[in-house]
Amino acid sequence: MARVEDILKKLVSFPVLGGQSNLSIITYIQDYLEEFGVKYHLVESEDGSKASLHCRIGPPVDDGIILSGHTDVVPVEGQPWTTDPFDLTLRNGKLYGRGSCDMKGFIACCLAGVPEMVAADLKKPIYFAFSYDEEVGCLAGPKLARAIRDDYEENAKYAIIGEPSLMQPIVGQKGICVFHTTVNGSAGHSSRIQQEVSAIHESSRLILWLENKMKQLIDAGHLDDRFVPNHSSLHIGTIEGGIAPNVIADHCSFHWDARIIPRDSTEEIYREFLVYCNERAELLRKRFPGFKIETTMHHPPVPALDTPENLPIVDMVKELSGIEKVSTVAYAAEAGQFAEAGFESIICGPGSISQAHRADEFIAVDQLHKGVTFIKRLTQRMSE
Repeated sequence: MARVEDILKKLVSFPVLGGQSNLSIITYIQDYLEEFGVKYHLVESEDGSKASLHCRIGPPVDDGIILSGHTDVVPVEGQPWTTDPFDLTLRNGKLYGRGSCDMKGFIACCLAGVPEMVAADLKKPIYFAFSYDEEVGCLAGPKLARAIRDDYEENAKYAIIGEPSLMQPIVGQKGICVFHTTVNGSAGHSSRIQQEVSAIHESSRLILWLENKMKQLIDAGHLDDRFVPNHSSLHIGTIEGGIAPNVIADHCSFHWDARIIPRDSTEEIYREFLVYCNERAELLRKRFPGFKIETTMHHPPVPALDTPENLPIVDMVKELSGIEKVSTVAYAAEAGQFAEAGFESIICGPGSISQAHRADEFIAVDQLHKGVTFIKRLTQRMSE
């Protein structure tokens, strides 16, 4: 078990945040794989500053399984850490460090299993798929999933995304998309509120439309009790506008996100929102011709995951994890993207999501060891 902890310590030492170059950690993984003669492929970003990595261990035959993880982490700035976040620290049976739980712990388990995979008489292949920029919108997931689907002559069938789930099989996740809306109105004296167009007032109407849309979906019975909360959520996270109490704001902007249960559609909600924006713009341009509303997506919508419980991947992960009960999660992950690419997909990994994205993030040593056991059992199964 010392191997996996040593690997995790090295992985944590790379302070690769979402949106930054991840080539340092990818180079480490490349060098590690080369030690065992494992050939790999890179899927680079357009500017070449980032890369996903995928590889196959075992024979080029159908029905292999993908082990997927992301190499980036969230920032630590402003958080009250009591340890160095990029130096893995063991304390009371817990390994502290940024990414130890989300989700370098799973990657460490995969890499620790390489010697045994290479030595095994695998009958079906095991693939690794390690991405970048997951923490800023799962940006690399679709291209990586398509690369594994299209670059090999054989067809992989399954994908396990190792997000922290306490090794419980997760068959559903919500989708997510983040938006930025800007409103341009006309400045003026606050006494002229009926003659000018306040960007703040109009932003407030748009925000209320989003809140009401969420309530409409709930009232229409768009519920899924597998999730908490059991409905799609529309949330405004930031708003900025105005320069003084007595000046009508000519500019306002806000960020919002949509977290969508599998039955709902991000695209449909977005289209309806744009229709309402266009109605407001048509009305208010009669008062101020320069009135404008613009909304952009921060990233393409990340699809939800909704894996039927009767698929073989579910029984397989139950057996490997030793946990029969399946569940769902409200967070988004690359699992929906792998499912969209045609793989039977599920989430299962060591650590608890309750430890992710916070100060003193940790993974329990016991959880890390359960992840290693999971990989060993998978190797044995793929050798049968």
